Amino acid sequence: MKEITKRYNNGEVTVVWQPHMCIHSAICFRGLPEVFDPRKRPWVTPEGSATEQIVSQVSKCPSGALSIEKKQTENMETKTNENEVNIKVHVMSKGPLILKGNCTVVDENGNETLKEGQVALCRCGASSNKPYCDGSHRKVDVL
Repeated sequence: MKEITKRYNNGEVTVVWQPHMCIHSAICFRGLPEVFDPRKRPWVTPEGSATEQIVSQVSKCPSGALSIEKKQTENMETKTNENEVNIKVHVMSKGPLILKGNCTVVDENGNETLKEGQVALCRCGASSNKPYCDGSHRKVDVL
């Protein structure tokens, strides 16, 4: 699957959407429909709500397909000690493994991808975008 990244800016914040990571939980749409509406084009309109509400809603994205792009100076100020590792793994009932924290995913060819915030990893084996979840667990019997 081609990895497309789209950015939507309201002048204060940039919402980043990586559709290849989306598991279609609809948490964004149900939580803030004035910004996230898959029936419209563009489907993300950050002008529809206050920046604080957008940041809060994006933080609830279980797959990490939605994220907030931080300014370089902000990244430098909030950067944690590189030796500190604090990743939480949430096992979703009949769903993916959600890793919360910054981590590096290494594919079968040794290619490394830094994932910041959270990422949903397939645990059912049916994803066509492995190792990432694509929502295929809904179509197969997952324990």
